[in-house]
Amino acid sequence: MDYAYVAYTKDKRIIKGKVSAASEQVVAEALAKIGYRVLSVKPVVPFFPSLNRYLPARVKRQDTILFSRQLALLTDSGVGIVHSLELLAEQSTSRALKRVLTEVVSDLRSGSSLSTALARHPRAFPRLYSSMVKVGEETGELGDILRSLTDYMEREAVALNKLKIALTYPTIVLLLAIAVAIILFTVALPPLINLFTQFGTQLPVTTRILIFVVNFVNLYGIYLFLALLALVVLGFVYVKSTSGRYHWDKLMLSLPVIGRLTLLTELSRCCRSQSLLIRAGLPLPEVLTLTRQASGNRIVAKALANVEDQAIRGEGLSRPMSGNRLFLPLMVTMTRVGEETGNLDQTLLTIAQNYEVEAEDRLRTALGLINPVMLLLLGGLVAFLALSLFMPLYGILRAIGGA
Repeated sequence: MDYAYVAYTKDKRIIKGKVSAASEQVVAEALAKIGYRVLSVKPVVPFFPSLNRYLPARVKRQDTILFSRQLALLTDSGVGIVHSLELLAEQSTSRALKRVLTEVVSDLRSGSSLSTALARHPRAFPRLYSSMVKVGEETGELGDILRSLTDYMEREAVALNKLKIALTYPTIVLLLAIAVAIILFTVALPPLINLFTQFGTQLPVTTRILIFVVNFVNLYGIYLFLALLALVVLGFVYVKSTSGRYHWDKLMLSLPVIGRLTLLTELSRCCRSQSLLIRAGLPLPEVLTLTRQASGNRIVAKALANVEDQAIRGEGLSRPMSGNRLFLPLMVTMTRVGEETGNLDQTLLTIAQNYEVEAEDRLRTALGLINPVMLLLLGGLVAFLALSLFMPLYGILRAIGGA
């Protein structure tokens, strides 16, 4: 939290300031190190207190990546962990990361290890991260472990950014189409509909359908919007529950195009995590436990749990995988080869790279279909509106000309 301090320097000048720290004692110690004599330290209480200080800090992935790379560099240079964390916290532009690092430094001064201190902030450093740091502490290769983690997170961040960029254009087009439809049905079309009904001419089927839709939206639009909003909220709450998340993940794996893409993404992440953990020297049961906990899909996590149970009984990795259809034949075969050759970490990395390439190709194909489908839908809507409006207008003009 933030603390306001009053101190004076060696030349007897009074200074005031504000600093973020874990406690008043930490602030006093930090000021004493730079030669200030502290007069008072008080917590800053804002007029409108923010809820963020009571919630777990959520650090952006890019901030964690940058922090990991810098910490690896400082560690290899011989700088102490506490001093390195203080330097990184001081220069960090992320308030969330600065808050987390301040608490980590406080825990380290209290006698905690780095991995234990990081594990207390799972929203900033997932369990896989803190477990790998623990391995680095035990083996004395913390710098190498941090660089491996950085490369792993960077690959995931790049894949996610590609997906966001690819979905930007379709999302903008969809939002514009929704905005135009709202304007048409609430502002532009009602006067034309009144014109058609006043003349009493025989209207085509498309125009009658349009009139029904416009009248329905004007009469029940607000109720329809509230019903859709309630449905979205209920769906969101259900998906957040344990059973809802399970059924949602099962649905994501069973969809025609998205299912294969989701499975490839999960398996590639699983293989890359296992390769990283095995290379770090963790035993296979612990590798499977951490991989299962890091999985983003409950169905895949359940399958990994079954593999973990059989692996603990000494059945290896490939044999339990072969009994579950979620683990694709390439993964099972290559894993068996890796076990037989004693090169399992490199084999799993190769599997991950193959699945990442296939997932990227399928994603590119799926996204390439979005634009034509949206253009067809928009074109069909424009054609429907044109038929519904111009045909009765043409009939009205003919009737006026005949009169």
